[in-house]
This record gives sequence, C-alpha cells and structure tokens, in this order.
Amino acid sequence: MAFPEAFLQELVERNDIVDVVGSYVRLTKRSGKNQFGLCPFHSEKTPSFSVSPDRQIYHCFGCGKGGGVINFIMEIENLSFPEAVEFLAKRVGMTVPEEENSAESKKRRRMLDLNRDAARFFHSCLKGPEGRAAMAYMNGRQISPQTATRFGLGCAPDTWDSLIKAMRELGYKDYELFDAGLVRKGKNGGFYDTFRNRLMFPVIDVRGDVIGFSGRILGEGEPKYMNSPETLVFNKSRNLFALNLAKKSKNGYIILAEGNIDVVMMHQAGFDSAVASLGTSLTAEQARLISRYTNEVVIAYDSDGAGKKASQRAITLLEKLDVRVKVLSMTGAKDPDEFIKRNGADAFRNLLEKSENHIDYRLQTMTDKYDLSIDEQRVEFLKEASEAVARLPGSVERQVYAMRVATLANVPADVVAQEVERRHKKALRNAYRQDANRLSHPEKQIQPGQKEFHYENPESATAEEGIVRLLFLDQGLFKGKELPGPEEFSSSALAEIYSVLKLKFENGDIISTATMSASLSPELASLLAGILQKPEALRNGERALSDYIARIRRQRELADTSADLRQLAERLKETKGYEG
Repeated sequence: MAFPEAFLQELVERNDIVDVVGSYVRLTKRSGKNQFGLCPFHSEKTPSFSVSPDRQIYHCFGCGKGGGVINFIMEIENLSFPEAVEFLAKRVGMTVPEEENSAESKKRRRMLDLNRDAARFFHSCLKGPEGRAAMAYMNGRQISPQTATRFGLGCAPDTWDSLIKAMRELGYKDYELFDAGLVRKGKNGGFYDTFRNRLMFPVIDVRGDVIGFSGRILGEGEPKYMNSPETLVFNKSRNLFALNLAKKSKNGYIILAEGNIDVVMMHQAGFDSAVASLGTSLTAEQARLISRYTNEVVIAYDSDGAGKKASQRAITLLEKLDVRVKVLSMTGAKDPDEFIKRNGADAFRNLLEKSENHIDYRLQTMTDKYDLSIDEQRVEFLKEASEAVARLPGSVERQVYAMRVATLANVPADVVAQEVERRHKKALRNAYRQDANRLSHPEKQIQPGQKEFHYENPESATAEEGIVRLLFLDQGLFKGKELPGPEEFSSSALAEIYSVLKLKFENGDIISTATMSASLSPELASLLAGILQKPEALRNGERALSDYIARIRRQRELADTSADLRQLAERLKETKGYEG
C-alpha cells in the first residue's frame, strides 16, 4: 500500500464522513442512526443517499455508489485515491507522508502546475504591448482592472509561439503543453499555440486549481469563444465558470448565465453568485454540482429563442434535484451585461427579486407557442400545460395554476382542475405500480445496485455478503473458525473483497473502510459499502457466521448436483434411441 495504514486510519477519523458529505449534500432526513439526502451522483427527487455516522460509510440505494470518506471525495471531486487522500489531509491540516505517486497522479499535478503558469503568463501579457487589444476590448466592455485581477483574466498574444517559448523557459516540454491542450500540432510536425489573439478566462475549479481556459477572439474570426479541449484535468461538462467564487457568496442562490462576460459583469456589479456553463447547455453533472452549494437557482439566460430553449432544459435538470428554480425576464436587454449597463445594479437587483417561478415561466412560454384563438392549438396547450401543472407536488399549487391555465385558455376552471388531478393521480399510480413491481420481485432486491455486478446465485451471494459483513464488523470471528476459501464463493466480486479482508487479517493489518478502499476498485468499494449498510446482529455473530458458511456450501452442493444431472442428461442424449 502506498500510504501507511495508521496514517489512513487517522485521516478518516479526523474527517468525519457526516461533516465531509454534509459540505456537498444537504443531509436533512434521518432514519435511525443514518442521515439521508439527495444523491449527488444521480438525479432523484426522493432521498436515497444514506450516510452512516457509526460505520463511517455512505451508500446510495438508487445508483449503488458507496464507500468511505476517501471514496466519496474521489467520486465527488473526480480525484484519484492519492489525490483524495491529499485533499482530506489538507482539510484537517495533516501532513501526507512520503508515498509513491502513481504515474497518472504525477501527470495530473504537473498539468495543473502548467495551467497555473500559463494563466500567469496570459495575465502578465495584459500589461505589455501585446495586451493592447485585450485592454481596449476590456475597456469597451467596462471591465475594471480589479475585476480582471479577481478573475485572473489575461491575453493570448497574436503570435504563433509566445506561450510555447515562455513555458519552455520554465522547463515544460512540448508534449506536456500538447496534452494540456495549450498547443496544437502543425502540419510539418512542430507545435503552435492553441490560443492566439484572445482575451483569456482561466477556468478554475472549486479547489482553486486552473483546469483549463476559455478564450474570446479580439478581432474578426471564428470561433468567437474557444474552450480548452478535454484533458486529464478538464471536463467542461462537469465544471462551471466562476463557481470557485460563487460558492463563497452569501446570496443564498446561484445565478446561472450563458456567457463568461455576463458572469464577470454581474460579479463586478455586486452579484457574486453568478456562474456559467462552458460553451454548452447545462448538463446533468453541472446541475448536480450547483445543487451541492444551493437549493435555489435564478436562470439569467439570453432572451432569444436559444436562451429560452436552454432555460427549459436547465429547469428540467434542476427540478429533478429538488432545486427551486426562478427565471429572470429581461425586457429591453438581451442579457444581464446589457441590462446592467443600461439600467444599473439596483434595477437588476429588483429584477432578481421579482424573477418568475419556473411554472409561471413555462406557462408563459407555452402561451407564446400556441395560438389560443384556434381550437386545435388551444387543446394542445391545455394538454401540455395540464401535464406541467400535474407534476407540482402540492395540491394548493396545482389548484392555483390550474385556474391560471383555465384563464389563459378561456375554459371553465373545474375542467382544467379535474384534468390536472387525473394526470397527477395517473403519475402516482405509475409510481405505486413500479414500487409494487419492485417488491413483488424480491430476487431483484438481492442483486447489487451497481450495474457492473450480477449475482448468478442470489441465495449463496446473500450468505457471502453476510460473511464479509460479519468479519469486517467483528474481526474476532476470524479466530477459531474454519472459514471457506474464496473459491467457494459464487460471486467473483464478493470473493475478491473477501480475499482482501482475509489477507489483511492474516497480515495483522488494520481493517477499515479506508484501508479496504486502498486495495479495492471504486466499484468494489461501493459494493462493500452496500453490504455494510445492511443490518447484522453481532450478538450472535458466531452462530450467524456458521449459518452463512453452511448456506454457501449447501448451494455449492446443489450446484454440483445440478451439474452432474446435466452431464447425465447430455450422455443420455448421445445414447442411441434416446429422444429428449
């Protein structure tokens, strides 16, 4: 193991999983000792993400992800095991002992250092002659020097190799710049700068690392905005511009804008909770990222057709995460930057306070979409609007908005209210039917939540899980008992977990979620967390262990008998005159 076990044990003891997870997930619902919240790894409306304070593990009953506090940081921050250890150590002021970093971890750290130095180079160029065009553009957009410094804005010179030369002087190799997306390969085998003649916006993640760049062209040319390509450290679908700043805001909500300039200008005007997606519509990953820091979002997209379409998509994604959504309606301006320049910060603040509830926005969008003077279109409007209102959780909300729909369509209110309730009840029946179907197939409940694994023999696998759970929770049961070999397990995944557990005991190693995670893949760590979440009566541990072992061996005997019968049948089929 790369890290000393004692260090890992102290690390997890000082990073309580409830505190760590609670900084990303709102843990509000309690069940016994466990705390529940909405899973940060998949979209859900009913909390199925469980955190166990006593066992120091998390487990989602929906998507199957789970593990200890290190696994959580690996998943949520997209880090390797060593990087997650370093992250948690920094959180509690621990010094990480010398360890053998993996090649990928070293490469990742090197790339982050390169991005940081590239950002410093771009920023320094603003003050030189090569930055005149960028400064002129910033002055035209009224971006102050203080704002430029706060965001680390910079300038990519209108040359082919300025960045390459600067980074070579710092000791970076051309292939490192290529892997980071900072240079491209030329037709003749050389390299040239990716970003040229652009105002540069460093993309900084929530940990404060520069992970990539977004560049706005300073003259004529396409594309207008250019983002770094996907790299080892940069995935535009999983990051948001300026979230590193917005997460510190005291506003209590996040403003979601379309462009970097909109975000910069909103921050400059005092609206420091603004963020933007990176050249794409809001993604599910970005929506989950936002939901870690707030339960309310104000969408401030452009007022054109594309902006309205993007707003609808964002509403749908955020609704699934139980995030309250409002939509900014800007008249006389196409985006927040233009509105603030024309009307001032106070007017924009007033606009935020009066932003529409998302259902109001949707109904208005639907009204604009249909000609309600034509019966056929009015019917289509009523269908779409009734479906939207039917999804509202509160009966009072449904009544109020059903009346609104009736007024818009000029039909009796009771007709719309009945249609809304019919659709709402239908949705409830479908949900109940799914639950009943799930409960009527208990064998499915035995299967692990992770799609990577499937138990061919659920009866045996249930007992194998029991053995793993008992031995993990009470390691004294290892002694004085003839334990099965891993080869007796029907599930190869459970056999691997059991083998690691058994080897650690035989070597006298510490057995904990941290030390197990260091030896297991993230998928197996999730499987182990799911096993540990299930109840187990340790008071009768020896008897339970004996019962589990007996069940495994009985299942093996049955499997062997079935195999013998199949072989006999095959031999009989080969016998002359036998017809099977």
